[in-house]
Amino acid sequence: MHLPGGVPSGHVDTFARRLLPPPELWPVFDYSAPHLSRYPDRINAATALIDAAVAAGVGAKPVFHYGDGTWSYAHLLDRAERIARVLIEDFGLVPGNRVLLRSGNTPMVAACWLAVLKAGGICVTTMPLLRAKELSYMIGKAQIRIALCDIDLAEEMELTRRQMPDLAHVSYFTALGNRANDDADLDRRAETKSAGYISVDTAADDVALITFTSGTTGNPKGAMHFHRDILAVCDCWPRTHTVEESDVITGSPSFAFTYGKAAFLMYPLRYRATVALPVKPTPDLILEAIQRHRVTSLYAVPTAFNAMLQQIDRWDVSSLRKASSAGEHLRLKLWEDWRDATGIKLINGIGMTEMLTHFIAEVAGQERVGSTGRPVEGYSACILDDDFNPLPAGSRGRLAVRGPTGCRYLEDPERQAAFVRNGWNVTGDIMEQDADGWFWYVDRSDDMIVSSGYNISAQEVERVILEHPKVAECAVVGVPDEARGKIVRACIVLVDPAGACEALAEEIQNFVKAAIAPYKYPRDIKFLEVLPRTQTGKIQRFRLRDA
Repeated sequence: MHLPGGVPSGHVDTFARRLLPPPELWPVFDYSAPHLSRYPDRINAATALIDAAVAAGVGAKPVFHYGDGTWSYAHLLDRAERIARVLIEDFGLVPGNRVLLRSGNTPMVAACWLAVLKAGGICVTTMPLLRAKELSYMIGKAQIRIALCDIDLAEEMELTRRQMPDLAHVSYFTALGNRANDDADLDRRAETKSAGYISVDTAADDVALITFTSGTTGNPKGAMHFHRDILAVCDCWPRTHTVEESDVITGSPSFAFTYGKAAFLMYPLRYRATVALPVKPTPDLILEAIQRHRVTSLYAVPTAFNAMLQQIDRWDVSSLRKASSAGEHLRLKLWEDWRDATGIKLINGIGMTEMLTHFIAEVAGQERVGSTGRPVEGYSACILDDDFNPLPAGSRGRLAVRGPTGCRYLEDPERQAAFVRNGWNVTGDIMEQDADGWFWYVDRSDDMIVSSGYNISAQEVERVILEHPKVAECAVVGVPDEARGKIVRACIVLVDPAGACEALAEEIQNFVKAAIAPYKYPRDIKFLEVLPRTQTGKIQRFRLRDA
């Protein structure tokens, strides 16, 4: 198979290439910036990240601290090479196959991620809190036959395996790959393989990642990114929010988020930094990591920063030099409280799965408190009117962006056409651009609920609640919350309105937690006699938010 431009693909399995959206639905991809214009036609992103780092002489340097263990760059490369051999020799992976990864932030899942890319596979990273129902959809949509999973998450993975007979291989690992659990077969398999694996010669525009993102309607969308895209984002935002070889990095977002994948895997490897991964991303463990490993750079969502503030005076955070906030709107009071407590000014920014990472961010030293920032070097952004035409500076409307990365949904032309308009990626955010070119967040234009940095589809939560036998109707909205940005509110009409009570509300909450990821459950439940509607029958969601 040849790609546009005549470059041969490195993939044998052409599934992903065939299910890319038609080119006429792609956004404009801009590689004209000098720092983006020299990528070769053939790139394997794993080789460019880990092999290049070891070749540059940092093999003995720590790459990951995790609990009481530390991995060097050389050990990470060794694990990735051996796991790549497991994928090919034991599980029959051919270039272009998709591999599901299920884990928290651990050194071993980083090695798995690199191994999949080295073997020419396509990584599908997933949130550790997802349930079998959600995992099964992704496995079916991406036609996945291999899954690598942390042994601590085996229960839901086994439920998924029983539901998806085409999932031929499920292999388990421990966080440090040290065979600490007899059921961690991937740890044992890797030990039997030899190192020195040479990465598959993939094209720069072969698909490397499929990341499922919650939409505002329907099922999750699979955002597809190329090997070239991985390097491009490493070479863009870190020009604004610098990543240096001397940095020690920690924070809260999951590898399954593109924010976490970039902050704790892609950027550090590209710039030869060190990452301290908390065993769990709780406030106390993040602060403990800062103190223990003299962390210099902190990445988190506003909810995590707010939670850390409650106990920050118990820890030594004097090593911190910079901190980045993304994932949800950064409120001015939190910015001020963090500065007062640490002396550090949070750098605000915005990114999204479709773009792979940040495209607008503040620049240290160019303070405009409360703004989201300006376009990252290599990207351009504008405000569109309701007809998707650009508006002049000083306008408020739909935020649109384009640059070296952009939206390519897996087999979803309808939602691809809705997201990309006139060559622009339309983000779903309402923003205002001032006369100096700074962007200021206003609200979401769709029904996405961003709570504690998690994107939650209102329609997905509604579908689950409507499966409860006592529920007749349901509408889900996001409502402001000081700690979480927004929380999920479910407005419910019961089959028997007389049954409304706190016990039933709790029962419905537990029902949702058992069906889908627990972070999606409605923290606020309102029982109503009827849902407010327009004369045409549409639910008046603004009235539910004000209830």
